[in-house]
Amino acid sequence: MRFPDRETVERVRREYPAGTIVELVKMDDPQAPPAGTLGEVLGVDDTASLIMRWQNGSGLNVVYGEDVVRKVKPR
Repeated sequence: MRFPDRETVERVRREYPAGTIVELVKMDDPQAPPAGTLGEVLGVDDTASLIMRWQNGSGLNVVYGEDVVRKVKPR
């Protein structure tokens, strides 16, 4: 896996500030919440992955370039 550059990380941080509500579209992980699950972005790590709190209690992060979410409510 190739990690995103600093510019990309900063862009994702601007696009998904803490408090942004997203809906899970696709996550290829056996532990993933079901598609359609809502979650709150807690932050963005240095790999541009979204640090999450899902409504079902999961804390599984959204991996940049792999998983897909859509904004429901911007912060």
